[in-house]
Amino acid sequence: MKRTPKIDNIRNIGIIAHIDAGKTTVTERILFYTGKSYKIGEVHDGEAVMDWMVDEQERGITITSAVTTCNWQGTDVQVIDTPGHVDFTIEVERSLRVLDGAVGVFCAVGGVEPQSETVWRQADRYKVPKIAFINKLDRIGADFFNTVKEMKERLNAAPLLLQIPCGSEDRFEGVFDLIHMQKIVWDDETLGASYTRQDLSPDEQAELAPHREQLLETLAEVDDQVMEAYLNETPIPADMLETAIRQATIDLKRVPVLCGSALKNKGIQPLLDAIVRYLPSPLDVPAIKGVHPDSGETVTCLPKDRAPLAALIFKVSMIEGRKMTYARIYSGRIKAGEEVYNATRKKKERISRILMMHANKRDRLDEAGAGGIVGIVGPKEASTGETLCQADHPVLLEDIDTYQPVISVAIEPKTHTDQEKIEEVLEKFLAEDPTLKVKVDEDTGQTILSGMGELHLEVIISRMLREFKTSVNVGKPQVVYRETIEAVADGRAVFDREVAGQRHFGEVALRLTPLPRGTGNVFRGEVSDDQIPATLVPAVEKGVLESLESGTLMGYPVVDVQADLVGGSFKESQGTELAYKVSASMACKDALTKGRPFLLDPIMKVEVFVPEAFMGEVIGDLNARGGKIDAIEHRTGQQAITASVPLARMFGYSTALRSASQGRGTFSMHFSHFDRSG
Repeated sequence: MKRTPKIDNIRNIGIIAHIDAGKTTVTERILFYTGKSYKIGEVHDGEAVMDWMVDEQERGITITSAVTTCNWQGTDVQVIDTPGHVDFTIEVERSLRVLDGAVGVFCAVGGVEPQSETVWRQADRYKVPKIAFINKLDRIGADFFNTVKEMKERLNAAPLLLQIPCGSEDRFEGVFDLIHMQKIVWDDETLGASYTRQDLSPDEQAELAPHREQLLETLAEVDDQVMEAYLNETPIPADMLETAIRQATIDLKRVPVLCGSALKNKGIQPLLDAIVRYLPSPLDVPAIKGVHPDSGETVTCLPKDRAPLAALIFKVSMIEGRKMTYARIYSGRIKAGEEVYNATRKKKERISRILMMHANKRDRLDEAGAGGIVGIVGPKEASTGETLCQADHPVLLEDIDTYQPVISVAIEPKTHTDQEKIEEVLEKFLAEDPTLKVKVDEDTGQTILSGMGELHLEVIISRMLREFKTSVNVGKPQVVYRETIEAVADGRAVFDREVAGQRHFGEVALRLTPLPRGTGNVFRGEVSDDQIPATLVPAVEKGVLESLESGTLMGYPVVDVQADLVGGSFKESQGTELAYKVSASMACKDALTKGRPFLLDPIMKVEVFVPEAFMGEVIGDLNARGGKIDAIEHRTGQQAITASVPLARMFGYSTALRSASQGRGTFSMHFSHFDRSG
């Protein structure tokens, strides 16, 4: 059984970045240099410890966030390696929700790429302190200072340079440390495990002097002690600088920037030092607040082992057919064999085992305390975003936001055996992944699987076959549209019939008004009591909102509509909730039909990176797909084209881009908003 560390010796961090910036490679080096792995696993060989799923190894990308724990200088670093592909953004979202700090990895060639912006803003939303690691400085086209500039412009970050690269591209040797004013060089023969700190030459000192001055100036702005020493022109010791950097990082005022090349084994140990020195322990961040499920009072969950238990389930995983629940313990302790209370479901669950995770391997623990991120076996019904606590101290922590799917495929089982298994298999996937949705089309009888993108659905179908031996036929991907109206329209309906021996009467008059894109649906029910009593207005609202879930055009959800209750009538003793709910739904459908309904396409934000020679052809192709070019920006050796394109026109784009750019173009896209295309 493993020991549990002291809470101030814990760092819960996530590695976040755009796809292919080198997150998993950085994580593999962290595991190697902390002694957690005996050899370095490479992504391109399919041997990365953290990419343990077959689909991850084959595709060379991270699909599911993996948790591991390693030790550096007496501090337990609990690392979550998150995916960089936009289809798996929920994995980043739920990881950031439970982390105390993050390391943003940036490619020195690509700079701040689109998904880097997305995950950085997610971290900002959860107020997660961050360190930046600029990777791949050995690559052709690497530009450290341009990446720092993009961090300021695109992320609105305040970078604090702690290191400067020594050389770049094929001349990259190591890094200059601006705190100690030394040069750090790694030994290639030991795979970077050993490194030396060297004194600077006079030329190097002169080159670094402005950067060192900038570091001191910036810290003087945020720390009074450094300010005093700086103004008095007295030498400032390294430990005073480090204290100031730590506080500025935790207060979200500055982002320390380090650099290196993970693939060439350079820069990782100082990054580990920075994680331990500058990122917060669970004691350094504000105590999480929840609410009492019955009274609604605010409950503060102090990060102490002796406090009442409060833990958030941030991920559910099916490993070898067994349900594994990942939880972050904010306060109190969890012990194996004890009962806990699921405040979300209002049910008791037994904890059979507690596990310290290392990707898909694990070590058993007797108990785990505040600050821990652990795997739990036992809870049968728990799912993402639910709270575990004590029955006598119930608390509900804030749920985790999920995203609405934008693409769907029809699937059907290949054999009778598959037919029997498919429902059970899909149920397991739904428990794992809140962004996956399943429904049965009543007209065709087909099962419709909806997700965040083509790759997301591809991986799910691949896993059905590999892990659960369930074969399915897959239809063409279908876009999930929305509907809205373009004209103000009135609708009226009467429900007057006998149901189960009782007369039900309700008459409702509605007016639907189109709203600006992205507003959502609004209901206003202000009518006089003699038309419809106030007690029955909630039934009208329910009927309207349910009716808006499926439009009159093609049955897609209706958005950006204001529904005003403008009239109706009421009969004493016959006016029931059922009657008003049904008549409201009918009146809403009537108004939708008259309001000139039309479809809204999911519009994707697409960023294409392409050499200048092929730019004209690529822009022409995007225009032909109904795209709108938003920006064209010059990057090292290539152009970055940002465009908004309807998802329906983006199928097969990777093949078209390859042929238009002789295989040299790359692109990424993520959902932006719903709008009328064309």
